[in-house]
This record gives sequence, structure tokens and C-alpha cells, in this order.
Amino acid sequence: MKLLTIAIAKGRVADEAIQLIERTGLYFPDYHNESRKLLFTDDRKHIKLIFVKAVDVPTYVEKGAADIGLVGKDVLMEDPKEVYELMDLGIGKCKLSVAGFVGAEITESSYLSVASKYPNVAKAYFEEMNIRTDIIKLNGSVELAPLIGMADVIVDIVETGTTLKENGLTVLADIVDISVKLIVNKASYAIKTDEIQQFMKHLYAGLEVRI
Repeated sequence: MKLLTIAIAKGRVADEAIQLIERTGLYFPDYHNESRKLLFTDDRKHIKLIFVKAVDVPTYVEKGAADIGLVGKDVLMEDPKEVYELMDLGIGKCKLSVAGFVGAEITESSYLSVASKYPNVAKAYFEEMNIRTDIIKLNGSVELAPLIGMADVIVDIVETGTTLKENGLTVLADIVDISVKLIVNKASYAIKTDEIQQFMKHLYAGLEVRI
């Protein structure tokens, strides 16, 4: 069996993904979420996991440094890459949403200033609504932008909405449902077709067990 290299970001999604992979019978004895290691190999030497930043996962896959990537749909939407998107793992579920002050009516606006980690997605969304925008790219704490008058609304990932509520904000519109996708390098899929399909088959079985 050819070794498969999988790129993934550390964190809660990685923990869920590894649990799912381990349901296929592959185990990573050295892995724990406090480890600073960036590379792990399963006990059968079938899978090599490499840990990178979430936004870099599609690049590693597109360039062939990884055969497979596990990454949120939000990352793929913001910066599309030449990869195959083959499977929804159904983990890391959340929404990409527009949020702002309670009572704000974005559909009645002709112009909005928008703060977001996802400037491309935000711009495309409001263009479809024929709303002109000033997009402000922020890398963190986007909830602060409306509070200090920097932006009218934000576009961000929302899971429970607790952070929004604690900052006096609310969801004004949902853009898209987000979950973790399995992406594959195009050349790898041609060269390692059997291995990739077998791995996906095992993941599907693991998902059924979880359900």
C-alpha cells in the first residue's frame, strides 16, 4: 500500500478527524493534542499526518506536498485551489454568517463597511445583493469592529453565537453551512487511486459507526 500524506490543522477539528480515522483501524500512538510535533505516522505506516495552518491546507494539497487535506469549506471558498473536493466529513459544523447589531437591516442598505477574515466571500455575497461594500480584512477579534465603529457588520464563522451575544451582536443572515471537507491532489488521485478510495471507504464506515 502506498503511503498517504494527509494535511490537517491542529485543534478540535483535528481531534475529531483523528478519532474518525482511528475508527478505520489506523492508530497514531504518539498523537495527543498537547504535542508540538508536526508529523505523525500511524502504527501500520499507511498514513502520515502533517499539521499546518488551516488556511495552508489546500496549498499543501494543490502543490502535492500532501495527497489529502481535511479542511473547512470556509477556507476553500475564500481561496479556491485546483484540488478535488470528494467528501464531507460532517465534522466541524458551523455557519458562515453576517452579524451586526440587533435590528440592523442589511437588505435595505446600499452601502456597508464589512470586517471579515473572509474578504473574498464577503465581497461576493454582498455583490450578489447589489450592495456596495468597503471590505476590511481582519485576522482576529472581528466582533470588535462594529463596537468601535470600524465596520457596520462582520462576516465570520458562527458556532453557538455566544461570542456575538456577549458583545451585543447577533446573526443577521446566514451565508452558507460549513463543515470539514476531504480534498485530494489531482495527481495523487491518478497515482494512488486505490489507496485514496479505500481510505475514503473506511472513513464512510467510520461515519456510519459514529451516527
